[in-house]
Amino acid sequence: MSLMGKKKVLIIDDEKNFTDMVKLNLEETGRFTVRVENKGSSGYSAAKDFKPDLILLDIMMPDKDGGNVLYEIKNDDEMKNIPVVFLTAIVKTNEDPSIDGHISGKPYLAKPVNFGKLVDCIDHNVQ
Repeated sequence: MSLMGKKKVLIIDDEKNFTDMVKLNLEETGRFTVRVENKGSSGYSAAKDFKPDLILLDIMMPDKDGGNVLYEIKNDDEMKNIPVVFLTAIVKTNEDPSIDGHISGKPYLAKPVNFGKLVDCIDHNVQ
């Protein structure tokens, strides 16, 4: 965890309005330091630079999808243990096809994200 006990969260999502809102809401709690990256192709370098405690990763992005970004991160020895939570509009909260709430072995949150669930998810995945 970073200085002053704040959890560092990196959001990689191409929807700028969404990332700005989530960043603002998380930072207003006083518990998180948040960095946003709106290009999937820059997600890996942003993670390497920021060294987050957790990554919130969109799956569908126009320049590089979240699966490819995850692959890069998980194949880097320095970052392979950073928890990743997918954010997706593909699966709606009320039509969850998975029994355990995971996609490719990673937890996910359906968009639109419930803020309480988001904070709970971060707390659950960052020790």
